[in-house]
Amino acid sequence: MIQELSQIYPVQLLCQIAGVSRSGYYKWLMRQTSPSKKQIDDQALMEKILQCHEIHNDIYGYLRVKTWLFQYHQLIVNHKRVYRLMKRMGIQARIRRKKQKYFGRKEAWVISKNHLNREFQATKPNEKWVTDVTYLVFNQKKLYLSVILDLFNNEVIAYQISKRNDLKLVTDTVKMAVKKRGGNGTLLHSDQGYQYTSRQYNQLLQRFNIKASMSRKGNCLDNACAESFFSHFKTECFHLHQFYYESEVKHAVRKYIKFYNTDRFQKRLNNLSPLAYMAKVA
Repeated sequence: MIQELSQIYPVQLLCQIAGVSRSGYYKWLMRQTSPSKKQIDDQALMEKILQCHEIHNDIYGYLRVKTWLFQYHQLIVNHKRVYRLMKRMGIQARIRRKKQKYFGRKEAWVISKNHLNREFQATKPNEKWVTDVTYLVFNQKKLYLSVILDLFNNEVIAYQISKRNDLKLVTDTVKMAVKKRGGNGTLLHSDQGYQYTSRQYNQLLQRFNIKASMSRKGNCLDNACAESFFSHFKTECFHLHQFYYESEVKHAVRKYIKFYNTDRFQKRLNNLSPLAYMAKVA
């Protein structure tokens, strides 16, 4: 504004009105015509940050952007600098909505102890699995997504989608996981949903020599890893789009799980994706 009005009014008067020093104004004016090396570097970095933000639909915060810059451009940038530039650009990650707790009454047939006991670290593949079901509401319709994750590398090793949240949904998911990984001697943790407490489900686990573990009643934190995956999926994929048909939802689930397993790096996995971590460590 001072620069525009300086053709009409004295610069000293305009600086007094704006509450800035005259020397500060001329330093700013010099930077506009002859930007410093740091300003040029910041501008180039902001372009890459914007590219990352657009590619990943605004789901990355400054820490993941920092990792992305290193992984794809071999740039080692301090996270505070990334945060400052993102703030200057007015961009930030989408914030996940917190899931409300619901304490409902459930009729249980077979209740297993909480053998997992929030020990979410695994030393080898197929040592500990977690499973859960979430619902996907779209166009006045609803689908249910059941997944099983391996806690060794947070990989989604099996999933099923159904119109019904029933026993078949969870048993089909278990059968898919066993077909892919075997599962002999694996600990499989779930909540106390009626499907998981059914005798048929527990008999299926016994047949595959899988040890059942269950969260305490009404305590979703006991199965935090599965809850976290669903939260990421809905924030980074499902809530970003409008779906009209079941086929669109199924395609989005399939595409996201592939991205989650192969490309989405995680801090806990030394900034590798689940499959990259498996290939490097296992």
